[in-house]
Amino acid sequence: MTGYDIKQLLEEPRFDFVNVDGKVFIIAFDAAMLNRGWGLEMSGHYKGYMWGRCMLIYNKLGVKAKKVPARIYLRDNGIALRLFFSNIDKHRAYIDNSPFHIKYVFTGAHGNCGHCGIEREGGCKHRKIYTIDGNVYEKCDGSVFEFWQPDLEKLTDYLALFDEFYASKRNLGGQTT
Repeated sequence: MTGYDIKQLLEEPRFDFVNVDGKVFIIAFDAAMLNRGWGLEMSGHYKGYMWGRCMLIYNKLGVKAKKVPARIYLRDNGIALRLFFSNIDKHRAYIDNSPFHIKYVFTGAHGNCGHCGIEREGGCKHRKIYTIDGNVYEKCDGSVFEFWQPDLEKLTDYLALFDEFYASKRNLGGQTT
């Protein structure tokens, strides 16, 4: 969805349930993502089903094969920023040295793998296994890396984490804010 206006989208009555702080965060996050070449796809939002009333889905603009690195879930009780990561061990040093609010999404109990039985040919394809501070973590990729009630003051940290996993000189276009 190129050429969209996130402010105008959030002013639509269907988004009245999103509080002012949530809207301010979404607008700032969206601007930063656009600077990186990532934006909302197609209509810009989808019904959230189990994630909330709806969600904003970010992907690389101008690319056919869509990789989704970020979603914002719009819920009655606030918003949640979810980032999608793979190969976490490659970024261990960064995570080890991150502020608590960043590190916690990797080390907290939320999303711990419950070994639900989707095991196939050598393991579950939805399990993320990685090591942080010498501890091995097994997380379910269906419910991890969520920042509940993301704080505008921490936006720089969220974006730095995003850049750690997704940035390349080609992706950033020289911009990091």
